Amino acid sequence: MLWRYKGRVLPSLKKICILKSSSACNIFSSPMICLSMNDKTHQFFSRENLKVFLTPQIVHSTLLNCRSDLIALSFFIWCAKQHNYFHDKQAFDYMVSVVARLTNRYKTVKGIVKELESVGLITKAQTFLLLLRIYWRGGMFSMVFETFEEMGSVGFKPNTFAHNVVMDVLLKIGHVDAGIKVLKEMEFPNFLSFSILLSNLCKLNDLVNIKDVLQIMLTQGYYPNVETFEMVLNCFCKVGRLLEAYQVLGAMVIRGISLSVNAWSMLIDGFCRLHQPDIASFLLEKMVQSGCSPNIVTYTALFKGFIEARMITGAFGILNTMESVGYVPDLLLCNVLIDSLSKIGRYDDALDLFLGMSKWNLVPDCYTFSSLLSTICSSRRFNLLPKLVRGLVVEADLVVCNSLLNYSCKAGFPNFAVELYNDMIDKGFQPDNYSFVGLIRGLCGIRRVNEAVNVYLGMVMNYSGLDAHVHTSIIDGLMKNDKCHIAIKLLRTAISEKYPLDVVSYTVAIRGLFKSGRTAEAFALYNHMKEVGLSPNKRTYNIMLYGFCVERDVKMVNMLLREIIKSGVQLDCSTFLRLTNFLFKSHLSSSSFNQLIKLWNLLVMRNEVMHLLLFDGLTNNVKSGDANNSLLKGYLEDNLFVDSSSSDELPDLAASVC
Repeated sequence: MLWRYKGRVLPSLKKICILKSSSACNIFSSPMICLSMNDKTHQFFSRENLKVFLTPQIVHSTLLNCRSDLIALSFFIWCAKQHNYFHDKQAFDYMVSVVARLTNRYKTVKGIVKELESVGLITKAQTFLLLLRIYWRGGMFSMVFETFEEMGSVGFKPNTFAHNVVMDVLLKIGHVDAGIKVLKEMEFPNFLSFSILLSNLCKLNDLVNIKDVLQIMLTQGYYPNVETFEMVLNCFCKVGRLLEAYQVLGAMVIRGISLSVNAWSMLIDGFCRLHQPDIASFLLEKMVQSGCSPNIVTYTALFKGFIEARMITGAFGILNTMESVGYVPDLLLCNVLIDSLSKIGRYDDALDLFLGMSKWNLVPDCYTFSSLLSTICSSRRFNLLPKLVRGLVVEADLVVCNSLLNYSCKAGFPNFAVELYNDMIDKGFQPDNYSFVGLIRGLCGIRRVNEAVNVYLGMVMNYSGLDAHVHTSIIDGLMKNDKCHIAIKLLRTAISEKYPLDVVSYTVAIRGLFKSGRTAEAFALYNHMKEVGLSPNKRTYNIMLYGFCVERDVKMVNMLLREIIKSGVQLDCSTFLRLTNFLFKSHLSSSSFNQLIKLWNLLVMRNEVMHLLLFDGLTNNVKSGDANNSLLKGYLEDNLFVDSSSSDELPDLAASVC
């Protein structure tokens, strides 16, 4: 049902590209036949008493044979009005190109509607809704907004579906606050409204808004289904917020939702990422006890977690358990294991695993080859490389070439790397950003700095698609070679030329500036990064805090603490230790101490560790007459830090919800 509409809810947005660039040539290459004034085709589908049995096949065939795009759109709208008929995806996909051509011809939604009226189609709310859906499906986002506004200007009130579409588009183009505002102002939001919003927020890892939207959803009586819960659970696990993930898990259990193998695997992988394989292993036991069988993905995550924690015996025990219940390692698991073993220096185990792949009837691929290259180069067993190349029946692709390029530089053969790069070009390979990064890092790693700079400048001159990773690699390489002035010069050029830079690019430069004693420039670059819309990440904050702690600048440290608490970013425990020590030695104020407590609440840290830190600060850094002495003792004696969500109680919490 649609009602008369008077207000507007869309924010003021700049026009964006009407058509997807990738499909523009196909859209505009098709000829368009204009509908003549004496054409009677539209009468076929406008007769009120005409009985037609519509099927998706008939509709699609008719659309293909329409003499003009305008007739096709009129017929499409007419079909949608027929009782118990609904267009399928194929029809909507076809209409994307039709409406795109009409948009190019008539320029505006108003112009298209006027032409539809000229061939006898009465404009109704459904006309706008169908156009809205077509534009949405075709990624023509500016036209979605125009259709929504035009719908209201002619007196129709957009319904929940229309608001859902607009909300989805706003989130997709990064206007999160505007999208949430649409939800809050929506008269009749439905389950799909919340699902669309949560899906987009999870893709953005917007944890704060995810919590708020979930609260609104539950308040209005809508309960997430299994897919929505798992989507949110996965988001929290990916960013290491396991406490929030457990809250989601508890909500699922309370509502009687059975945990799927996906949900369990997400949690297990999350704890493995936090280097807590013991808790992950505990969850595996609870998973089996609940009647849910682990799959190959579950075992892969757990195996990798144990390997990265250097718990080799436990890792191979998991592999034995997996085989005992009938699971055979797949190629992905083997590639992960070879790579993981290599990274922790277990080169013999990595090679043995590779040699044992045949017993599982697994054929190595290019990624296996790349992982073995890492193993051979890291172990400096370069004599094995010819045997590996001869023994593998793998056609060298760009991935393999990039790996050879990268590891030949690391192995100390930059001349071979340059020859290989030239050989790639001669053989017709189109180098990508990984090729460029591998070459630059290798050259910088062996202190061929001038050559690396020349290569980079040549790339900038000849390739327009360089990504932030390439620009970051030269800045990082120069900084590590104590060429800070050259690195900053290249960074400033990249900024002025508007090359793609990300938070890692700025963070690497900030670290180099601090290392060179150029603190004021580091802070200026930090502010510039925020001005261009890049939010500092954990690594950025760690470096900034470390730099100002070294400078003993209490004012700047306190300012950064306020920013970190507001952003909700979790600091590394080592940074927290350094910060605690610095603040105690600087005779921290009560406000600084409160900030320290808030920071601790963001960390996944055992209460005993926190108490030890405070006690150490109390005994070693605070004078007996210090006013903060009583403050610290009060916090410790009242045990205000003990929280049921602390990481030392996670196993008990897991048991309580499983």
